[in-house]
Amino acid sequence: MTKIKQLTNNLSEKMIQVAIVSDPVSINYLTGFYSDPHERLMFLFLFADKKPLLFLPQLDAKRAEDVLDFPVVGYVDSEQPWQKMKAILPKTDYRQIAVEFENLNITKLRGFETVFTGEFVDLTPTINQMRLIKSADEIEKMFVAGDYADKAVQIGFDNISLDTTEADIISQIEFGMKKQGIQKMSFDTLVLTGNNAANPHGIPGTNKIENDSLLLFDLGVEALGYTSDMTRTVAVGKPDQFKKDIYELCREAQQAAIDFIKPGVTASQVDAAARDIIEKAGYGEYFNHRLGHGIGMSVHEFPSIMAGNDMTIVEGMCFSVEPGIYIPGKVGVRIEDCGHVTKNGFELFTKTPKELLYY
Repeated sequence: MTKIKQLTNNLSEKMIQVAIVSDPVSINYLTGFYSDPHERLMFLFLFADKKPLLFLPQLDAKRAEDVLDFPVVGYVDSEQPWQKMKAILPKTDYRQIAVEFENLNITKLRGFETVFTGEFVDLTPTINQMRLIKSADEIEKMFVAGDYADKAVQIGFDNISLDTTEADIISQIEFGMKKQGIQKMSFDTLVLTGNNAANPHGIPGTNKIENDSLLLFDLGVEALGYTSDMTRTVAVGKPDQFKKDIYELCREAQQAAIDFIKPGVTASQVDAAARDIIEKAGYGEYFNHRLGHGIGMSVHEFPSIMAGNDMTIVEGMCFSVEPGIYIPGKVGVRIEDCGHVTKNGFELFTKTPKELLYY
């Protein structure tokens, strides 16, 4: 059964006759065709009793036609897309229309209201559930993305120097990945030195690499349509014992969570496995984010591995495990790997060592 058929069957059981998929990654997941329309509109229409239809800018229509076996309708910039959409759809009067609420802004909603008559219901949870459990083929692709992440972070390590800046190292990492055929990083690469690493979402810049401090790398690549995400923190020079102790505490917390993961436990229990160690050491207030997030074709996917989420972990789920300790003005440490849930544990996509490395 194709993914589109699986989705339309699910909607038919709920008596929903039409769905509109607007997230380019969701469209890619369902069809194998990817395009970023930028500010333009692109929608995949799914019907209970008709072939799908892809509506997108004419710029990408030919490429879509080469991939898809169902109708493709393009529009040029001078056309009014909502009007054209209404004219080409076989029907616009429905009891309910399923739309991805998480990819819906007010402008799109107002546009849909000019085309359709009916109640809009949320399609996001249904697609999230479909994407939650990865197939063996998907997991294999994520191992490839993870291997490239390992290569990328090693390029970063090889370029550590007190004469260079965070931005310099980032440029070397991303240039090195381009040379290996990687067209896109999963997100903006982070290289954060010293106190800058004490901000969980620090902004890298022209800061020179600090001596006797810790240096944080957070990066990922997109390969074969799937993403990777990893963080490593290394030592530059001779950091003091306090910094080394914080690093070891974070490493211990991450390993505890990884060892705990197996089918049947809950997301909140996984979070607690790491968080309890950090809290018992007296640093709980400095671990101020969830333990992890889902990963797949997008670098941040459903679900969140966090306190309060009692979702049961099952085989085939893929997510990150990334405890962090961020003490302003003193030290910042995060260690992250993504992996997949196996029959009795958790296998990591990234292999870079986690004992504290010195440069």
